[in-house]
Amino acid sequence: MNSFEEVFENVKKYCLQKNIPAIAITTWIDQMKPVSFNGSEAVFTVQTDFQRDIVSNKYGDILEEAFLNILGFDVKVIIKSESDESNKIKVPTDDELEQKHAELEKTYKFANYDYTFDTFIEGRSNEFALACSKSVAKNCGEKAVPDYNPLFIYGPSGMGKTHLITAIANEVRKNHPDFNIVYVTSETFGSDLVNALNNGLISDFHDKYRNADILLIDDIQFFSGKERMQEEFFHTFYKLHQEGRQIVITSDKPPKELLTLEERLRTRFEGGLIADISAPDYETRLAIINRKSELLELKMPSEVAEFMANRLKSNIRQLEGAVVRLKALNHFAGSPITISMSQSVIRDVLTDEQPIPITVEKIISEVSTVYGVSPEDIRSNKRSAQISIARKVAIFVVREITQMPLASIGTEFGGRDHSTIVYSVTSVSEAMKKDPNLNSLVDDIIKNIRDKSKV
Repeated sequence: MNSFEEVFENVKKYCLQKNIPAIAITTWIDQMKPVSFNGSEAVFTVQTDFQRDIVSNKYGDILEEAFLNILGFDVKVIIKSESDESNKIKVPTDDELEQKHAELEKTYKFANYDYTFDTFIEGRSNEFALACSKSVAKNCGEKAVPDYNPLFIYGPSGMGKTHLITAIANEVRKNHPDFNIVYVTSETFGSDLVNALNNGLISDFHDKYRNADILLIDDIQFFSGKERMQEEFFHTFYKLHQEGRQIVITSDKPPKELLTLEERLRTRFEGGLIADISAPDYETRLAIINRKSELLELKMPSEVAEFMANRLKSNIRQLEGAVVRLKALNHFAGSPITISMSQSVIRDVLTDEQPIPITVEKIISEVSTVYGVSPEDIRSNKRSAQISIARKVAIFVVREITQMPLASIGTEFGGRDHSTIVYSVTSVSEAMKKDPNLNSLVDDIIKNIRDKSKV
């Protein structure tokens, strides 16, 4: 080890491996400043007595265990408070800790807000989609406005599409309490359909969806490749549209790019009003941070809000998550909010935004749904045309996403040999070059799997 700081970085990694939560590392251990190390004692400082007491009481033993594991000899960990030179350790009582938690929970309770137009932060990236949504909600009466039916809102994940579509539902419910409002995700629509088919309740399914006064479907892109779902949705769409009932749809891309949706669906989507939402600009990001801070009763210094707005640019969910973590860190540490503190929070938020590892099981499940076969069929030795192509596509997608060794992929697919896996990957790759529909289908399968793995 080249320095005390390097040793401490390895200590923190050890703590993570011992299942100390990442938020605990951020809230408490990251706040320790290495001061000196003489070979037998490691001295740290923290800003407040409260921080010192928590770290000493809750994490002192694991820290000393980490030093022993890394260096091979015992090290006494000494933690001093910058506001208490006498370094008398006063361990907080359980009542004091419980009170802190209760105060924080109370704050979070009042930070929850409904998805309404009033709570939506408007900016250049979303103003057209917001205006269209308000117009649909306002004019949604016995007959939908033809030019606005359907309303199709698209944009990347975390930009506010769900907020807008829910706000439409809430506004219509307020103005028309007698309306039959059906708001579901595409996955819920699919689950309802499967349950109806399995239990002989398809007429109940039709009653639910085809008698809606306004139908709102979130994340329509997950219909890609699912023929029966598309068939049912087409007939539902057609009936509601003919009767002048309002339809609102969200997606991660515009209709023309949903290549594995049936053309008759895409053309009907394009016949309505299409509005996009893009990443929020700096001013909108800053407004979102300040709004969330107010809801959390967090006194956010302007320089910290500006620092966060400059660095968190991906989506709204990320921004709000960072403010929530900063509130928790500020509340329990008891120290003022600083740019240094926000740097720690931003690092954790960006780490948490990484995709969840995608398993072979998840890939096979998605491919089996698209091709209408079972995961067991894909792993089996059955050779029907449908199962064979599904198996080859599943092998190709596993290789594309996981980059697993070919021999390992063979093991996952019922012990198939190396040459079989090579043939499957090569044949699908060549077929995709010649067949645009297969190319789009496989691309959508890969995208759907990756989207479902995100935090």
